[in-house]
Amino acid sequence: MTLLQILIATLLGGIVSVLAAAALSMTLLSRVVHRLVSLSAGMLLATSMLHMLPEAIETGSNLQALCATLLAGLIGFFLLEKISVLRHSHHYEGDGHSHEHGHDRHEAGPQGMLILVGDGIHNFADGVMIAAAFLTDVRLGWLTTAAIAAHEIPQEIGDFIVLLNAGYSRTRALVYNAISGLAAVLGGLLGYLMLDDSKGAVPYVLMLAAASFIYVALADLVPDLHRQTMRRRSESGAQLLLMLLGVVIIAALTAPLHSH
Repeated sequence: MTLLQILIATLLGGIVSVLAAAALSMTLLSRVVHRLVSLSAGMLLATSMLHMLPEAIETGSNLQALCATLLAGLIGFFLLEKISVLRHSHHYEGDGHSHEHGHDRHEAGPQGMLILVGDGIHNFADGVMIAAAFLTDVRLGWLTTAAIAAHEIPQEIGDFIVLLNAGYSRTRALVYNAISGLAAVLGGLLGYLMLDDSKGAVPYVLMLAAASFIYVALADLVPDLHRQTMRRRSESGAQLLLMLLGVVIIAALTAPLHSH
Protein backbone atom coordinates (compact mmCIF):
# COMPACT_ATOMS: atom_id res chain seq x y z
CA MET A 1 0.00 0.00 0.00
CA THR A 2 2.86 2.38 0.82
CA LEU A 3 4.56 1.61 -2.50
CA LEU A 4 1.31 2.29 -4.38
CA GLN A 5 0.95 5.67 -2.67
CA ILE A 6 4.57 6.51 -3.47
CA LEU A 7 4.04 5.69 -7.15
CA ILE A 8 0.83 7.75 -7.28
CA ALA A 9 2.47 10.68 -5.47
CA THR A 10 5.56 10.68 -7.72
CA LEU A 11 3.34 10.47 -10.79
CA LEU A 12 1.38 13.47 -9.53
CA GLY A 13 4.54 15.36 -8.62
CA GLY A 14 6.15 14.60 -11.98
CA ILE A 15 3.71 14.22 -14.87
CA VAL A 16 0.79 16.25 -13.51
CA SER A 17 3.03 19.23 -12.73
CA VAL A 18 4.39 19.06 -16.29
CA LEU A 19 0.86 19.04 -17.74
CA ALA A 20 -0.22 21.90 -15.48
CA ALA A 21 2.84 23.88 -16.51
CA ALA A 22 2.12 23.24 -20.18
CA ALA A 23 -1.50 24.37 -19.78
CA LEU A 24 -0.41 27.61 -18.08
CA SER A 25 2.34 28.13 -20.64
CA MET A 26 -0.15 28.07 -23.50
CA THR A 27 -1.59 31.35 -22.25
CA LEU A 28 1.70 32.76 -20.92
CA LEU A 29 0.25 33.57 -17.51
CA SER A 30 3.42 35.16 -16.14
CA ARG A 31 1.56 36.76 -13.23
CA VAL A 32 0.33 33.34 -12.16
CA VAL A 33 3.86 31.97 -12.40
CA HIS A 34 5.25 34.67 -10.11
CA ARG A 35 2.44 34.14 -7.63
CA LEU A 36 3.26 30.43 -7.59
CA VAL A 37 6.92 31.23 -6.92
CA SER A 38 5.98 33.20 -3.78
CA LEU A 39 3.57 30.52 -2.61
CA SER A 40 5.97 27.64 -3.24
CA ALA A 41 8.80 29.41 -1.37
CA GLY A 42 6.63 29.49 1.75
CA MET A 43 5.54 25.86 1.28
CA LEU A 44 9.09 24.60 0.78
CA LEU A 45 10.42 26.42 3.85
CA ALA A 46 7.49 25.34 6.02
CA THR A 47 7.72 21.70 4.92
CA SER A 48 11.43 21.52 5.64
CA MET A 49 11.50 23.52 8.89
CA LEU A 50 8.22 22.44 10.48
CA HIS A 51 8.06 18.80 9.41
CA MET A 52 11.08 17.23 7.70
CA LEU A 53 13.66 18.38 10.23
CA PRO A 54 11.52 17.51 13.28
CA GLU A 55 10.65 14.09 11.82
CA ALA A 56 14.32 13.29 11.25
CA ILE A 57 15.29 14.46 14.76
CA GLU A 58 12.42 12.56 16.41
CA THR A 59 13.80 9.24 15.12
CA GLY A 60 16.50 9.46 17.78
CA SER A 61 19.35 9.41 15.27
CA ASN A 62 22.61 11.14 16.16
CA LEU A 63 21.81 14.86 16.11
CA GLN A 64 25.34 15.92 15.15
CA ALA A 65 25.34 13.49 12.23
CA LEU A 66 21.93 14.77 11.08
CA CYS A 67 23.11 18.38 11.22
CA ALA A 68 26.27 17.44 9.32
CA THR A 69 24.08 15.82 6.66
CA LEU A 70 22.02 18.99 6.38
CA LEU A 71 25.17 21.10 5.99
CA ALA A 72 26.64 18.68 3.44
CA GLY A 73 23.37 18.78 1.52
CA LEU A 74 23.32 22.57 1.33
CA ILE A 75 26.93 22.70 0.13
CA GLY A 76 26.31 19.81 -2.24
CA PHE A 77 23.33 21.50 -3.90
CA PHE A 78 25.41 24.67 -4.26
CA LEU A 79 28.12 22.69 -6.06
CA LEU A 80 25.60 20.88 -8.26
CA GLU A 81 24.08 24.16 -9.33
CA LYS A 82 27.55 25.55 -10.03
CA ILE A 83 28.23 22.76 -12.51
CA SER A 84 24.75 23.18 -14.03
CA VAL A 85 23.41 19.79 -12.96
CA LEU A 86 20.59 21.59 -11.19
CA ARG A 87 18.85 24.31 -13.12
CA HIS A 88 15.87 26.25 -11.85
CA SER A 89 14.40 28.57 -14.43
CA HIS A 90 11.36 30.79 -14.03
CA HIS A 91 12.31 33.14 -16.86
CA TYR A 92 11.23 33.42 -20.46
CA GLU A 93 10.71 36.05 -23.11
CA GLY A 94 7.60 38.05 -22.33
CA ASP A 95 7.70 37.39 -18.58
CA GLY A 96 8.53 40.98 -17.64
CA HIS A 97 12.25 40.32 -17.15
CA SER A 98 14.76 42.34 -19.14
CA HIS A 99 15.88 39.71 -21.63
CA GLU A 100 17.49 40.55 -24.93
CA HIS A 101 15.71 39.25 -28.01
CA GLY A 102 16.52 35.59 -28.60
CA HIS A 103 17.48 35.02 -24.95
CA ASP A 104 15.70 31.69 -24.72
CA ARG A 105 16.95 30.44 -28.08
CA HIS A 106 20.47 31.03 -26.79
CA GLU A 107 19.62 29.38 -23.46
CA ALA A 108 18.04 26.25 -24.90
CA GLY A 109 19.89 26.00 -28.19
CA PRO A 110 23.21 24.35 -27.26
CA GLN A 111 22.07 23.48 -23.73
CA GLY A 112 18.52 22.25 -24.40
CA MET A 113 19.33 18.65 -23.58
CA LEU A 114 21.26 19.71 -20.47
CA ILE A 115 18.11 21.43 -19.23
CA LEU A 116 16.11 18.22 -19.67
CA VAL A 117 18.83 16.00 -18.21
CA GLY A 118 19.18 18.33 -15.23
CA ASP A 119 15.42 18.25 -14.69
CA GLY A 120 15.46 14.46 -14.93
CA ILE A 121 18.13 14.19 -12.23
CA HIS A 122 16.24 16.67 -10.07
CA ASN A 123 12.95 14.78 -10.56
CA PHE A 124 14.65 11.48 -9.71
CA ALA A 125 15.95 13.00 -6.47
CA ASP A 126 12.46 14.35 -5.73
CA GLY A 127 11.10 10.81 -6.11
CA VAL A 128 13.60 9.45 -3.59
CA MET A 129 12.66 12.24 -1.17
CA ILE A 130 8.96 11.46 -1.56
CA ALA A 131 9.65 7.78 -0.86
CA ALA A 132 11.62 8.65 2.30
CA ALA A 133 8.80 10.90 3.48
CA PHE A 134 6.15 8.18 2.94
CA LEU A 135 8.27 5.61 4.78
CA THR A 136 8.37 8.03 7.73
CA ASP A 137 4.69 9.04 7.75
CA VAL A 138 2.02 8.88 5.04
CA ARG A 139 0.87 12.42 5.84
CA LEU A 140 4.43 13.71 5.52
CA GLY A 141 4.63 11.92 2.17
CA TRP A 142 1.63 13.76 0.74
CA LEU A 143 2.83 17.02 2.27
CA THR A 144 6.21 16.60 0.59
CA THR A 145 4.49 15.81 -2.70
CA ALA A 146 2.41 19.00 -2.47
CA ALA A 147 5.47 21.14 -1.70
CA ILE A 148 7.44 19.61 -4.58
CA ALA A 149 4.56 20.08 -7.03
CA ALA A 150 4.16 23.72 -5.97
CA HIS A 151 7.79 24.33 -6.89
CA GLU A 152 7.86 22.15 -10.00
CA ILE A 153 5.01 23.95 -11.78
CA PRO A 154 6.74 27.36 -12.09
CA GLN A 155 10.04 25.63 -12.88
CA GLU A 156 8.45 23.52 -15.62
CA ILE A 157 6.71 26.57 -17.06
CA GLY A 158 10.07 28.25 -17.45
CA ASP A 159 11.63 25.21 -19.09
CA PHE A 160 8.60 24.57 -21.32
CA ILE A 161 8.61 28.09 -22.72
CA VAL A 162 12.40 28.13 -23.08
CA LEU A 163 12.07 25.07 -25.33
CA LEU A 164 9.18 26.63 -27.28
CA ASN A 165 11.18 29.78 -27.93
CA ALA A 166 14.13 27.62 -28.99
CA GLY A 167 12.05 26.17 -31.81
CA TYR A 168 10.64 23.01 -30.24
CA SER A 169 7.03 22.22 -31.14
CA ARG A 170 4.52 22.24 -28.28
CA THR A 171 4.11 18.48 -28.60
CA ARG A 172 7.85 17.81 -28.59
CA ALA A 173 8.47 20.11 -25.61
CA LEU A 174 5.58 18.49 -23.71
CA VAL A 175 6.76 14.93 -24.45
CA TYR A 176 10.36 15.68 -23.44
CA ASN A 177 9.26 17.36 -20.21
CA ALA A 178 6.89 14.47 -19.45
CA ILE A 179 9.72 11.94 -19.93
CA SER A 180 11.83 14.02 -17.57
CA GLY A 181 8.94 14.01 -15.09
CA LEU A 182 8.78 10.20 -15.16
CA ALA A 183 12.20 10.15 -13.50
CA ALA A 184 10.37 11.02 -10.27
CA VAL A 185 8.45 7.73 -10.46
CA LEU A 186 11.69 5.81 -10.97
CA GLY A 187 13.25 7.66 -8.03
CA GLY A 188 10.25 6.83 -5.85
CA LEU A 189 10.39 3.14 -6.75
CA LEU A 190 14.13 2.78 -6.20
CA GLY A 191 13.94 4.91 -3.06
CA TYR A 192 11.29 2.59 -1.63
CA LEU A 193 13.25 -0.55 -2.47
CA MET A 194 16.48 0.79 -0.98
CA LEU A 195 15.13 2.59 2.06
CA ASP A 196 12.53 0.00 3.09
CA ASP A 197 15.37 -2.41 3.91
CA SER A 198 17.51 0.24 5.60
CA LYS A 199 15.15 2.35 7.69
CA GLY A 200 18.14 3.85 9.52
CA ALA A 201 19.00 5.80 6.36
CA VAL A 202 15.55 7.45 6.13
CA PRO A 203 16.28 10.31 8.63
CA TYR A 204 19.41 11.24 6.65
CA VAL A 205 17.50 11.24 3.36
CA LEU A 206 14.94 13.49 5.04
CA MET A 207 17.75 15.87 6.04
CA LEU A 208 18.98 15.92 2.43
CA ALA A 209 15.42 16.56 1.29
CA ALA A 210 15.15 19.43 3.77
CA ALA A 211 18.48 20.80 2.51
CA SER A 212 17.12 20.68 -1.04
CA PHE A 213 13.93 22.53 -0.08
CA ILE A 214 15.82 25.18 1.92
CA TYR A 215 18.41 25.69 -0.81
CA VAL A 216 15.84 26.00 -3.60
CA ALA A 217 13.71 28.41 -1.56
CA LEU A 218 16.53 30.69 -0.35
CA ALA A 219 19.05 30.47 -3.20
CA ASP A 220 16.64 30.32 -6.13
CA LEU A 221 13.10 31.46 -5.37
CA VAL A 222 13.73 34.27 -2.88
CA PRO A 223 16.35 36.02 -5.07
CA ASP A 224 13.90 35.81 -7.97
CA LEU A 225 11.25 37.48 -5.79
CA HIS A 226 13.72 40.24 -4.87
CA ARG A 227 14.42 40.85 -8.55
CA GLN A 228 10.70 41.24 -9.14
CA THR A 229 10.39 43.88 -6.41
CA MET A 230 13.33 45.82 -7.85
CA ARG A 231 11.18 46.31 -10.94
CA ARG A 232 7.82 46.65 -9.18
CA ARG A 233 8.09 47.61 -5.51
CA SER A 234 4.35 47.18 -5.09
CA GLU A 235 4.93 43.42 -5.39
CA SER A 236 6.54 43.16 -1.93
CA GLY A 237 3.30 43.03 0.03
CA ALA A 238 1.71 40.42 -2.22
CA GLN A 239 4.86 38.29 -2.11
CA LEU A 240 4.97 38.34 1.69
CA LEU A 241 1.29 37.47 1.99
CA LEU A 242 1.57 34.59 -0.47
CA MET A 243 4.70 33.26 1.22
CA LEU A 244 2.92 33.36 4.58
CA LEU A 245 -0.09 31.69 2.96
CA GLY A 246 2.18 28.86 1.85
CA VAL A 247 3.41 28.46 5.43
CA VAL A 248 -0.15 28.53 6.82
CA ILE A 249 -1.35 25.94 4.29
CA ILE A 250 1.41 23.52 5.26
CA ALA A 251 0.92 24.12 8.99
CA ALA A 252 -2.87 23.67 8.73
CA LEU A 253 -2.69 20.52 6.62
CA THR A 254 -0.36 18.74 9.01
CA ALA A 255 -1.18 20.14 12.44
CA PRO A 256 -1.56 16.61 13.93
CA LEU A 257 1.60 15.31 12.28
CA HIS A 258 3.85 15.71 15.34
CA SER A 259 1.21 15.08 17.98
CA HIS A 260 2.45 11.53 18.43
